Amino acid sequence: MSRYFDIDDIIMEDEHSAVFFKVGANGVGLLDPSAETNRVEQGSRVELPFWLANELYLRQAVSVNVPPCFNLKTRREIQADAACVDLRSRCPYFYELGCKVAPLIGDKTIGSFLLYAFMNRFKDILSKAHSAAFAVAPRFLPLLTKEEMQLYEAACSSMTGFKKWRVGGSRFEKASILGKKKRSSE
Repeated sequence: MSRYFDIDDIIMEDEHSAVFFKVGANGVGLLDPSAETNRVEQGSRVELPFWLANELYLRQAVSVNVPPCFNLKTRREIQADAACVDLRSRCPYFYELGCKVAPLIGDKTIGSFLLYAFMNRFKDILSKAHSAAFAVAPRFLPLLTKEEMQLYEAACSSMTGFKKWRVGGSRFEKASILGKKKRSSE
């Protein structure tokens, strides 16, 4: 619970992850749709929101599986052509969830995978934000995660500001602190 009131953090932590219960748990049968009792048996596989899986992991009640958005198929697609992979449909908060889930699953390769994906997609995001026509945007934008959309919007905003300045904005701004000086001799 790093950012309690941040809606993006709340939505990100609602992504589902598969967990295996290490111990049986009474009173939580509603978590397992296949359970006929109000109990989850040891070894049961259940899909839980990340926030709950994280809490149960900290209490050593479950082991967390690698979420599907970080599976081998996704990794191969990103290695082939990172810019064309639709990460938003797999996980809208791909990078943030990856950073939070990596310590839980013990997969030390997720960090380098996230860095590789981000570096390759970042170049494409910036180049499209600075030079792409509006015709390209409808095909490109739906592929971006929420984090990447924020980067794209910031890059577009900075490019718009630069073009405005270059075309006719004032070249030099006078600092507000610099006013007319009073002569001390008067």
